Amino acid sequence: MDDRILARVKGDPNYQALVKERSAFGWTLAIIMLVLYYAYIAIVAFVPSVIAIKVTGTITVGIFLGAGLILVSIILTGIYVARANSRYDDLTRAIVASATGVSK
Repeated sequence: MDDRILARVKGDPNYQALVKERSAFGWTLAIIMLVLYYAYIAIVAFVPSVIAIKVTGTITVGIFLGAGLILVSIILTGIYVARANSRYDDLTRAIVASATGVSK
């Protein structure tokens, strides 16, 4: 990439907004997932009697908590993808148009 184009991209307010927003949002979702995961592990480690409670037959609370954790991770991924496909793609198109002078 040409150094002039690179400098133009780095100086573009849309680029700076993209980097800042994507980083903050990604870290927020990652922290949410880590807190939930470590909470689950803490329950397993410190109060295993809670996850051993039978809900029906051989299905325990632990199975529901584990499935819920997987479901939350899928939902958070979907939220990120939705944001990436709307806001981040719009910013990227604006950056490319600004840097190249070509809009699509």
